[in-house]
Amino acid sequence: MVNMNEKYRAIVEKIKTEIPFEPEICIVLGSGLGDFAEKVETVKSFPTSSLPGYPKSTVEGHQGYLHFAKYNGKKLLIVQGRIHFYEGYKLSECVIPIHLAAKLNCKTIILTNAAGGINSNFKPGDLMLIASFNGMAVKKELTDVLGLTTIDKRNDFIDFPSSEINEKIKTAAIEEEISIREGVYWFTKGPSYETKAEIKMMQRFGGDAVGMSTFHEAVYASYLRMKVGAISCITNFAAGLSPTKLSHAEVMETAEKVKSDFERLVKKIIDLV
Repeated sequence: MVNMNEKYRAIVEKIKTEIPFEPEICIVLGSGLGDFAEKVETVKSFPTSSLPGYPKSTVEGHQGYLHFAKYNGKKLLIVQGRIHFYEGYKLSECVIPIHLAAKLNCKTIILTNAAGGINSNFKPGDLMLIASFNGMAVKKELTDVLGLTTIDKRNDFIDFPSSEINEKIKTAAIEEEISIREGVYWFTKGPSYETKAEIKMMQRFGGDAVGMSTFHEAVYASYLRMKVGAISCITNFAAGLSPTKLSHAEVMETAEKVKSDFERLVKKIIDLV
């Protein structure tokens, strides 16, 4: 088991001495959704490269910043630059932003991502509220982060993601007149996209969208008693559901098209949380 407090003590201590406030809400921005950080009032930004031991994000669309920002009186921590398991990092490194947010007494986290659509009723550009996860692929690695041999009943995922936060996300979508889907996010480790056979299996077992992030962040945040909500931007059809080859460029292009709705939705969620 990794001692997260010891492993990231230096990062926590450094940032605690320099932050302008303790955040109420942490927002993790997915691939192509990083522009949201420019739509709120930034008070102070930290390049993650300036934090001791903070891994570098190597994926296009993940710039590597922690922004302390405000919107309509709410104090925010915006993570612009996710760390992915498929980049070669350990799971204990991928959850650094969540660990940091918790250490700064943040109580609510909104996770966002770009995902492939599995549900045949979904199309690129749809937004999906994550109602539940399938994260079987990474359960073993979670043991090191959470110490699952001693985990107690509070981590049995009865209210995961938070029903309270999910209801507020739905309300935000209604008030902003934004269509939002709801479904199960299926986590894979990557680094390759899924095969056609894997996508067929996911469909048969109830998967609606697939991606390579978010699940472990959500579990760790829940473990730390944070309220968790999560939204996927469906940026492409999953393997075998479209005649075109999967590419990160397609992910970025679709995220660009939906960013206006995404911005309005997240801002309304901030107002309601």
